[in-house]
Amino acid sequence: MKHTNLNPVQQHLLTMFAFDGSEERLEEVKEVLTQYFSDKLNQSLDQLWDSGVLNQEKLDELRGKHLRTEIGMGSR
Repeated sequence: MKHTNLNPVQQHLLTMFAFDGSEERLEEVKEVLTQYFSDKLNQSLDQLWDSGVLNQEKLDELRGKHLRTEIGMGSR
């Protein structure tokens, strides 16, 4: 098995869960992390919109595109 080093965030989370590893705590942490990354994404999108990189025309163009690919289907 390959050895994986944990980054500081992973180490901190493991330390936190050593004290309270309940399902309830897990759900709370998931909610907090989801909200955090959602906020970061919204900030980035706002910057793209404000700078003109993203606009309604580009959103409309993206709406019509198929962006998912099948893994292992030779579509690389």
